[in-house]
Amino acid sequence: MIKNYLFVLLNLAFITTGYSQKERKVVFIIADGISADVIEQHDFPNLTKIKEAGSYIRAFQGGEKGDYSQSPTISAVGYNNVLTGVWFNKHNVPDNAITDPNYNYPTVFRLLKDAYPNKKIAIFSSWEDNRTKLLGEGLKETGKLKLDFAFDGYELDKDRFPHTHYSFMNDIDALVAEKAAQTIREEAPDLSWVYFQYTDDMGHRFGDSPEFLAAIQDMDRRVGTIWEAIEDREKSHNEEWLIIVTTDHGRDEGSGKGHGGQSDRQRSAWIFSNKKLNESTPWRTASVVDILPSITSFLSIDIPKETLFELDGYSLISDLSVIDPKVNYFQDTLDITWIPNDSDDVKIWGSVTNNKKTGGEDTYTLLGTYPNSDGCAVIPINQKINSFYKIVIEGTNNSINRWFINKK
Repeated sequence: MIKNYLFVLLNLAFITTGYSQKERKVVFIIADGISADVIEQHDFPNLTKIKEAGSYIRAFQGGEKGDYSQSPTISAVGYNNVLTGVWFNKHNVPDNAITDPNYNYPTVFRLLKDAYPNKKIAIFSSWEDNRTKLLGEGLKETGKLKLDFAFDGYELDKDRFPHTHYSFMNDIDALVAEKAAQTIREEAPDLSWVYFQYTDDMGHRFGDSPEFLAAIQDMDRRVGTIWEAIEDREKSHNEEWLIIVTTDHGRDEGSGKGHGGQSDRQRSAWIFSNKKLNESTPWRTASVVDILPSITSFLSIDIPKETLFELDGYSLISDLSVIDPKVNYFQDTLDITWIPNDSDDVKIWGSVTNNKKTGGEDTYTLLGTYPNSDGCAVIPINQKINSFYKIVIEGTNNSINRWFINKK
């Protein structure tokens, strides 16, 4: 009788912890070239649905203006900021030519495949270079990464999509959305990237205009078809989905036709998600490099320490210990500050090497353990100041990094 009772209890535990645990999936969407002010001044009903389910926040592209991580506000640069969670100074994509990406800073797709080789990944895109160059499918440098589902390169099919009218890309974006929604419903990839280009085309051609707004409304409807597919999956399968919608850059203040510079509007971005923001987010300005750690935390991806210590962002949706690091130097002393978010101790690590850039490992020295609540540490350097320091503040829930470069 006792054995039977224990058997029932064990089975109940298995049912409640095993069968009730939902399989997690992620879709992130990049809609090209839309500044935050445009998103906020108009009604986009499907983006609003996602916001109402979770959150909306302004963010920025372009790295830290005037400092080592400053990045051009150009499309491929913006995509790769999202994909790698680091800025241009690390991933080495400064323009749309994508001639020499530094694959030593892995994309979120590689991190997922390294952690879970059987997970499925997908891309839905008008631009083939997103897969072949940014993700580096099949390349030795990316471990011969292979997409399980790839619907892209439609811009090369001029028979199906003749380039006789500027709106041909609108037709391609419509097909991209259709393929994404269908694949999500039928195959449910674990991680998918959807890219829409037409909005940027209309921005370049017409600037701030009714035509540009109409293109964004088309994009919103396409986001809606994908959101509906996600909702259907969650209703009919034991799945929990994260959707993130963002952009790669804003537009210039004058006409809205250009981008690439460091003005506030060109740097402006935004993030919609069906998940609530963590409590730390309002303390700071979010950025697009926060998207990768948000995805990896949601999917429980264990990031190797040598990559984790390089990430320039941190999760928007999970608990954080430390944010907003700053490093100053004076009189053979490093003055390090941060914003604390728990009472645990933090470890501060330092390295004078940048071997990660060439595929090697950096040697980090533990500079000390400090109360997180202090939010600061003054650390004497018992040697002549180096021209370069990597500083990492490691807390219970996350780590953050900051470089010090002696410009003299």
